[in-house]
Amino acid sequence: MRLLLVILLATAAAWFTYWRLEQLGARAWPAALARAVAWAALGLLVLDLTCAVRGPTAGRPLVLLDASLSMTAAGGRWAEALDSARARGEVRLFGDAAPFRDTLPAFGRSDLEPALRAAAASDRPVLIISDGELTDRDDVAPDLLARAGVLLLPRATAPDLAVVRVSGPARATAGDTVRLDVEVRAFGGGPDTARVTVSLGDRVLGRQSIRLGADGNSVATLVLPTAGLSGDLPLRIGLSGHTDAEPRDDARLHLLRVSPTPGIVLLASPPDWDSRFLFQALRDVADLPLRAYLRMGGGGWRSMSTLAPVSAEEVQQAARRADVLVVKGSAPEALRATSARGRWLWPSGEGGETTVTGDWYAAAGASSPVASAFVGLPVDSFPPLVSVTPIEPAADDWIGVTAQLTRRGADRPVLVGTARPGRREVLTAADGFWRWSFRGGAGEQAYRAMVAGTLSWLLGGADSAAGRARLPRPVVSNGRPAVFEWSGTGPAMPTAIVLSGGDGTRTDTLEFDGSGRAELWLPPGIYAYQLEGGGRGTLAVDRWSEEWLPRPSQLEAQPISAPPTPGLTSARRWLWLFGLALLGLTVEWLYRRRLGLR
Repeated sequence: MRLLLVILLATAAAWFTYWRLEQLGARAWPAALARAVAWAALGLLVLDLTCAVRGPTAGRPLVLLDASLSMTAAGGRWAEALDSARARGEVRLFGDAAPFRDTLPAFGRSDLEPALRAAAASDRPVLIISDGELTDRDDVAPDLLARAGVLLLPRATAPDLAVVRVSGPARATAGDTVRLDVEVRAFGGGPDTARVTVSLGDRVLGRQSIRLGADGNSVATLVLPTAGLSGDLPLRIGLSGHTDAEPRDDARLHLLRVSPTPGIVLLASPPDWDSRFLFQALRDVADLPLRAYLRMGGGGWRSMSTLAPVSAEEVQQAARRADVLVVKGSAPEALRATSARGRWLWPSGEGGETTVTGDWYAAAGASSPVASAFVGLPVDSFPPLVSVTPIEPAADDWIGVTAQLTRRGADRPVLVGTARPGRREVLTAADGFWRWSFRGGAGEQAYRAMVAGTLSWLLGGADSAAGRARLPRPVVSNGRPAVFEWSGTGPAMPTAIVLSGGDGTRTDTLEFDGSGRAELWLPPGIYAYQLEGGGRGTLAVDRWSEEWLPRPSQLEAQPISAPPTPGLTSARRWLWLFGLALLGLTVEWLYRRRLGLR
């Protein structure tokens, strides 16, 4: 009815224009017809009328097919799922945001929510085909899931022994011992014993036999020496001496960088309670090798870990090449020689600075890189600081903590950060922070978070080794992207990257988003990368994935609740209608020119 009405109105308007307004009579009928056609097409486009679609694809369900790696794991039913999807409707894959599509499942996650939300926007029935092992079940809206049908194809259970977790430092100093904690778990009635081996290529660095507990779970701790090792070492931590249904979860990669000098160096001259608690906090929160030295009076240096004497040359060399240098007290010779990109200075009057003793009650700054450390915590009720060194921060410095003498008088800044060309610097102008940690509870939580936040900001400065971008996680799971974070000066810009390894050399471009992050999708392998403008490192994509591990199903089979409906289409989807409007206007213009009209 509306279609007919649009055509009649367009025809009447064209007739009225040429016969009544311009009074051209019958000789203008071609121009009037062309105008009627053009106006009718434009009217249909403006109203965007819809109509039913007949044919083999009308009303066919949208089939969301799980294309995560778990579908091809041991006991998976990918072939059956693919055949069922093709027979039931139009297939759309779900699992992750990877830009590539393969003939086999390649996604390292099983995220259903984005695909289900997009499919629900159509008026077609939706069918989900999956093994039910979702990674975002809590994010899926119940009403959307209730409207979709679910064909569940769970994988068959089989005995399996897997490495589920490896934790250990990412960096170490030459001569250190590295501790790796390896969690092993049995699934489906697997064996009750396992042998864990750490290897570097064909070289075995350590092994340990463990017995699994009653719950089929155990943690092996391996201590590895780094003597004779250097550079980026892709360690393989795996199980040996057994076979099971899924060999791809039997080993994981761990990238260890062994450098001749530590990442963080703490110098305490002289040592005090603040330096002792700071050393413990740095050791607990930092994922970097830490060396700490103390100097008592005019004596020599000693290691804070063992109290063994060390030479001044060793201390100088460690301070010179550290990523972050922390000085509690005074060590001017180390500050002059260091090239650290992060410096944390903590004067206590040793250099002649004025100190004001008393009960100084702290308060968190309004906005700073460490502000999140104090959210929801009663900072003003923490034990007071014992002394403050008056300082005058610059206008562009951030202030993380202030202090007030006996809760009266002016607020004094006591934790200040400065970004200088080529480095970042934090100044702590108070003593007594150790009291927060000593009391435990909220004070200890705030102290550790403050140390972690300060260290994170110091390490966020430009790194000559990382270049414009840094790689926080050098090892990623199979089917997951490597994420680079912008660390250069100025706004993030596209950066070329050259990768060597795997099947050869390839060149790509890192496209950073608004948060300064860029994703790079790669097949499993170990790659050496070189960034445009400087910066290099090693990146590993593991063969291991959480998708290989058996997990309980989080879906239940259900039929499609909505019956198939005829497909619908709208006028604006008809490209020929745009062409018809353009053709009608063109023909009208030509006839008007022949009639001597404009």
